[in-house]
Amino acid sequence: MNFDEFLKLTSKVKNIQLPAESSHFKMVPPFRRALMKKQKEAIKKAKRAGVLALFYPDKNKQTKFVLILRKTYKGVHSAQVAFPGGKLEKQDVSLEAAALREAFEEVGVPIETIEVIRELSQVYIPPSNFYVQPFLGITKTTPSFIKQDDEVEAIIEIDLQHFLDDSVLINKQVSTSYSVEVEVPAFKLNEHVVWGATAMMLSEIKDLLKQYT
Repeated sequence: MNFDEFLKLTSKVKNIQLPAESSHFKMVPPFRRALMKKQKEAIKKAKRAGVLALFYPDKNKQTKFVLILRKTYKGVHSAQVAFPGGKLEKQDVSLEAAALREAFEEVGVPIETIEVIRELSQVYIPPSNFYVQPFLGITKTTPSFIKQDDEVEAIIEIDLQHFLDDSVLINKQVSTSYSVEVEVPAFKLNEHVVWGATAMMLSEIKDLLKQYT
């Protein structure tokens, strides 16, 4: 999709009602609801984080968005594909500020070049007890990405038209943070399998954009 066309779309989705759970449930792993019930008390004290779904024109003026592959480490989100973002820190005045700061730190996009279009629906992540607030943003110039080497294994640039194609929806056996193999709904994007919270956020973005494409 040409980036000028995408900009017209963003003006349309700015103020419409979010599909929220109706989109999220399409990509919910089978064990998620049971975990939510078990963690009712923990949810009340959940940590907060902000992530950024950043769309931009490539050199051919086609629309892309950026994901990251996290480093392999001893943690629940090891080697997973995610949006740039991270937890709310003391210096952050808001979750939006946290998302923008982390986007700069993780992929090197200057904060002043980013326009936040709107908030998306929050997603709770049971394994790490985080409520994550996603934001839809744009930058009108082609970014020169700079990878944060200690946290980011790879920067993944996804073509919007590829993402909107329903053929990228799959079911995949994955190893969870509980050392259990389960089949989950997922997106296969640039040969990367994206599931869990990031897939839930992507599902909402897809449903928003599909209303006008």
